[in-house]
Amino acid sequence: MSFPKYPEYKATGLEWPTEAPAHWKQKRLKFVVQLNPSRSEVSDRNRTEEVSCLPMEAVGDDGSLSLEQTRPIAAVETGYTYFRDGDVTIAKITPCFENGKGAVMCGLLGGIGFGTTELIVARPRPSEVGAEYLHSVFTSASFRGFGEASMYGAGGQKRVSDDFVRNFRAPIPPLVEQSQIQKFLDRETAKIDALVAEQERLIELLNEKRQAVISHAVTKGLDARVSMMPPEFSWPPTVPTHWKLKSLKYLSSRISSGKTPSGGGEAYVSEGTLFIRSQNVYDDGLRLEDVVYISEAMDESMASTRILPGDILLNITGASIGRSCIVPNDFPRANVNQHVCAIRLKNPSFRPFASHFLKSSVMKGYVDFVQNGAAREGLNFKQIGDMAIPVPPMDEQLRIVEYIESNSRKFDQLIDESKALLAVLSERRSALISAAVTGQIFVHQLEVA
Repeated sequence: MSFPKYPEYKATGLEWPTEAPAHWKQKRLKFVVQLNPSRSEVSDRNRTEEVSCLPMEAVGDDGSLSLEQTRPIAAVETGYTYFRDGDVTIAKITPCFENGKGAVMCGLLGGIGFGTTELIVARPRPSEVGAEYLHSVFTSASFRGFGEASMYGAGGQKRVSDDFVRNFRAPIPPLVEQSQIQKFLDRETAKIDALVAEQERLIELLNEKRQAVISHAVTKGLDARVSMMPPEFSWPPTVPTHWKLKSLKYLSSRISSGKTPSGGGEAYVSEGTLFIRSQNVYDDGLRLEDVVYISEAMDESMASTRILPGDILLNITGASIGRSCIVPNDFPRANVNQHVCAIRLKNPSFRPFASHFLKSSVMKGYVDFVQNGAAREGLNFKQIGDMAIPVPPMDEQLRIVEYIESNSRKFDQLIDESKALLAVLSERRSALISAAVTGQIFVHQLEVA
């Protein structure tokens, strides 16, 4: 779709954009925002007062906020980033910055909040720029592209500097025009967001269907006529009568986790031995976008917890409890922290079936069973070792694994198609925002047409 252009443009002298509406002004952001306002603003508040607390996961890529967490001011006034209603935040660490994480702060408990130190806070000067419009500038493809190019640091620790934001020059329209542009963007992005929501729901349904296929196969097999063991309790699962149920501890030579290296986060280095954490373990494999390293000397001191190719990694604490995957055959030397359990099976041939079982909803049910519906505080090694796991005859295991993987490939293809469409929609959304905030769309003409 083509949009109307402004009647007159002028050169900006900037890399982005090269031209803008003639009446717009090019300004460094330090003249239109106050960056990282001081927490001294709340020095007169009662230190026991509860305020909003936002870890990085509470800030969405789409500008949304999750405000469930609160903490007293005394617990967050040091070591956290301060903001208040009306401030605009941007994630500065990779890949959160590139993904557009950031939001206009609103609905904060008591009007104030504290969050991760990986946020930059920009407070709009009311005479210069509106909060929603500023957020649109921050989420535009152009701003993110220049920010990514300016990043410093290495690997998963690369960041955008405060100075990049402070000195970034952007074309700024009059406030009335900002409001018109933002209304246009709200309307048009809402249409794109609705399409995104449809695709995300489709992906969710496909994952649920895949989960159902896996769970049925690893507990009932592929023959619908087979006789089943009579159910006794809510655990272990009911399986075919010719299968065996064995405690995982009798099938494994190792069930243990790693530990936090001495020095905690300060022990991480820019290169060395991979140190796997729960945020790296997913049911579809290890993800290394947010990876850290420990020195070789530190790794040697933790040799007893080193993982090997073929080990099954299982998250045992936190929101990701129950996620698991196999360490690939070609994986480099690595260690794990205390939130990840490494399971080393005695029989490597049993590994594919066991891995699918641990990814099934039956495994998720076991987590609830052993914790009696309580908050997911964590699985201990005894609970993991005592877990009864089905053991079909080997020839049947092979057929089940082949069936699961064949179906999973079909689901993967459908999911990949939806993800590709999501990427196109995301690019379209970002390009639309970029065009609007650089004056490439004459919004007023659209409104009066």
